[in-house]
Amino acid sequence: MAETTFEAGESPHARRILTQIAPRAWEHPADRAALMALRRIPVFDDVLRKLFGIFGEKPVRLAFQANAVRVSPNQFGRVHGLYEDVARTMDAPMKYHVYVSQTPMVNAGAYGMDRPFIILNSGTIALLDDEELRFVLAHELGHILSDHVLYRTMTVLLLQLSTMGFPVVGLAARAVLIALLEWYRKSELSSDRAGLIAVQEPEVAMHAMLKMAGGGASHETSLQEFIQQAEEYRSGGDVADQVFKILNLMGATHPFWVLRLSEVRAWIESGEYDRILRGDYPRRGEPDHGYQEDLREAADAYAKGARDIFDQLAGTVRSVGDSILGGFGR
Repeated sequence: MAETTFEAGESPHARRILTQIAPRAWEHPADRAALMALRRIPVFDDVLRKLFGIFGEKPVRLAFQANAVRVSPNQFGRVHGLYEDVARTMDAPMKYHVYVSQTPMVNAGAYGMDRPFIILNSGTIALLDDEELRFVLAHELGHILSDHVLYRTMTVLLLQLSTMGFPVVGLAARAVLIALLEWYRKSELSSDRAGLIAVQEPEVAMHAMLKMAGGGASHETSLQEFIQQAEEYRSGGDVADQVFKILNLMGATHPFWVLRLSEVRAWIESGEYDRILRGDYPRRGEPDHGYQEDLREAADAYAKGARDIFDQLAGTVRSVGDSILGGFGR
């Protein structure tokens, strides 16, 4: 029997090609609901149109790419081979450029407007092995295929402008920024699923999350302990603890890695991941008459969850106030 060989960047694990897979196959309900809520803000479109008019497509693209190197067979060939494989697995309808930026922070991003692209930090390439890097590349490609990139780019621009005191970032733009950040965090949950269905190995996805959370080599960490840590964080604590967890996220662009790992595990346990690998997933171009209803249900659930959070917060504040007043009464 002839020995099977693999090209550079190609995985020895056979993966299913997800032909014509539609992004809604991996999109998290909280992502869709938060985006719907975002679009209901009266000033949302006006603020984005103003920003788009100021910057335009080309200046934004050049600003992100000016200090980065474009990936090709001759430049970062390892990354190029991995990305080509990811694009085949996810049956990406177009080619999108990948750039490497000399940045020690372990991170990556997908940006752009009409011509999306991926930026991969050099620290990420140094830390992750091939399979884990494949997960990150698929995660970013998931953002592009889900049409997240325009809003993500606007979020980054608004964050930068707000730190500079730029006049366009008035009260209306700040309201949009807060809502954008809330959605931005939820969009990460969708793209984690995209990364998982591309690598098609849950442990690879979770090992990548572990490394992204704490750094370090595989021999220095334990995935099982990290999973246990994630479950303790998710389920532990009283109402006050839950409120502080929310406050810790305010202003952040990404949810905590322990929460992201728990979300991926819950999705696997739901059976959706296995159904996709069996080929049972929506295709691009297929009508989905139930999709809008799903969006409405997700938005209702999102709104209810937000009300519950604020009810809990109000209850906690009242309890603390009663305790203080009771102390004075003694």
